[in-house]
Amino acid sequence: MRRNPRDLVRYTAGERANHWVVGICFILLALSGLAFFHPAFFPLTQLFGGGPWTRILHPYIGVVMMLFFVIMALRFWRLNVIEPRDVEWLKNVNKMVDGNDHDMPEQGKYNGGQKVLFWGLVVGMVLLLVSGVLMWRAWLNLPVDVVRIASVVHAIAAVWMIGLIIMHVYAAIWTRGTIRAMMYGTVTRAWAKQHHRGWYRKMTGDN
Repeated sequence: MRRNPRDLVRYTAGERANHWVVGICFILLALSGLAFFHPAFFPLTQLFGGGPWTRILHPYIGVVMMLFFVIMALRFWRLNVIEPRDVEWLKNVNKMVDGNDHDMPEQGKYNGGQKVLFWGLVVGMVLLLVSGVLMWRAWLNLPVDVVRIASVVHAIAAVWMIGLIIMHVYAAIWTRGTIRAMMYGTVTRAWAKQHHRGWYRKMTGDN
């Protein structure tokens, strides 16, 4: 895709690669996790070479996803600190849904909804990590009740994460021009000014 020299860089190549590694790992984990969640989904294990291989690969893919998510979270957490203007944005989110986002409170690089999503993902990842380690107990001698509770928490956290990711993907498709940012790293000035005026002014110096 030919880049307009006036376009704004929203994500570097490294940030985009980080995002896609986490996203691909999440898809693989969701598919393999569903295979163990209910017998109706067990055929999904064929995507990973059968039941035993799925059981082996699932936690290791989880470790890879967690490592890259930590890198991503460290990169972006400061930009996702919730400010008073984000609270106002969330209070007026119905305008955004109705397509009348021109009157929304000015936002920085991320709006209130994106910030809530970010912290929701952080909470979900922490729950998946802790419960996953307790379930993956090759070197631990844990009571069976602890493992059972961890399994329930892991399943709940997984459903929570799948719901958030569905919302994330839907919002990216619904807000035209957003996917381009993660594919090519750039957005148009018009897009930035409409959806993230504070970030637009910081990047361009325009009002």
